[in-house]
Amino acid sequence: MEEPRSVNSPRRILSFSKRRRTATASVSFVDPNERTNSGFGVSGKHGPKLSEVYGFVGSITTVVATAIFLVWAYIPEPWLHSVGIFYYPSRYWALAVPTYAMVIIVLAIGFYIGLNFISTPPPTSLTTIFDEFSREPSSSLSLMDGDEQPIEPISDLGINKINHLMFDDAN
Repeated sequence: MEEPRSVNSPRRILSFSKRRRTATASVSFVDPNERTNSGFGVSGKHGPKLSEVYGFVGSITTVVATAIFLVWAYIPEPWLHSVGIFYYPSRYWALAVPTYAMVIIVLAIGFYIGLNFISTPPPTSLTTIFDEFSREPSSSLSLMDGDEQPIEPISDLGINKINHLMFDDAN
């Protein structure tokens, strides 16, 4: 006996059986609000994805680290001592770390732009027009009557043809 094939959907499960060869198909719908008694209302294969958990933990960690940094940077030392906090880095680093980070970002952007200028060929180079994948148009097309001409094979348009089409027709 053949197993019925089913298609899973978030809203319902469709079951198609190959046993019947008639024009009608059997379709069964499962209530989406019906949940199993797993304790949490979620079945075993559903649940939070690992990337969602990492994102949640990362966002909470970022908020807590920012709060600790702002408390360390702006609350005076006598207040920290009265709370019982005696070991913390020098206040110099409260300004130095963000400044170094901004300078590194600006230098990285400048380096990236300079690297692109170095790796780009000059405008007078023929490599900006032709490369190893360029195709010359073939002139071996047979002349046929009327609308029966074949489609031309794929090829690159030469710069002289582009210049002629763009600038000679303007005169």
